[in-house]
Amino acid sequence: MPIEMMIRKLRSHSEIPDEDLGALRAIIAPVKNLAAEEPIVREGDLSTQCCVILSGFAYRSKVSENGKRQILSFHIAGDMPDLQGLAIKRMDHDLTTLSKAKVGYINHDLLEHTLKTRPALERALWRETLTDAALFRQWIVSLGTRSASGRMAYLIAELRHRLDAMGLVVNEQFDFPITQSKLADALGLSVVHVNRVLQAFRNQGILDFRRQVVTLRDLEKIVELGGFDSLEDDTNPT
Repeated sequence: MPIEMMIRKLRSHSEIPDEDLGALRAIIAPVKNLAAEEPIVREGDLSTQCCVILSGFAYRSKVSENGKRQILSFHIAGDMPDLQGLAIKRMDHDLTTLSKAKVGYINHDLLEHTLKTRPALERALWRETLTDAALFRQWIVSLGTRSASGRMAYLIAELRHRLDAMGLVVNEQFDFPITQSKLADALGLSVVHVNRVLQAFRNQGILDFRRQVVTLRDLEKIVELGGFDSLEDDTNPT
């Protein structure tokens, strides 16, 4: 079942009783199949439910006063990208599918009721939110301090790490259904600059990116160029 991707992610860092996970499974409804570039929630919306990415990709973004879009993060199967809406009721950014995606929804009232008597599950979801915030901070550092190639390398290293944890990397290959235009929006670069970085990586035998599939030729070099830190010093359940 697709929901097991989220369960796998939660159990990678937290001990959660089976009955708590059963309760979580029971409140995920409805489940929708969404097309690429379909809004999940828009900036300014009143948040009454949170979503779980069951398959596919999504991204967060904001649009500045001059109309330029900044992609803030990418989300994969197992992620709950708007969990913070449980406390902050009005969305301050857009959440949109990047590819075709299956998305489950959890009503806030049902989730709050469930968490009141399930502290292990509450701690696990709180940890998800804290990890999400830590990734945001690392991404800000990457955008503010790294070269174009460093930004690209960091993004690829982070995404590969997260997808691998979900079993979605095979022989150092993984799907990433994104255009160079959206990469430019994420990395704060022009499309031309994105193309140059990808061409340089290909020529240097570091990675290849064709037909929306990333093939890593030199993972160590990508990690080094991006200064990637997996944040896993204390992620195993105790």
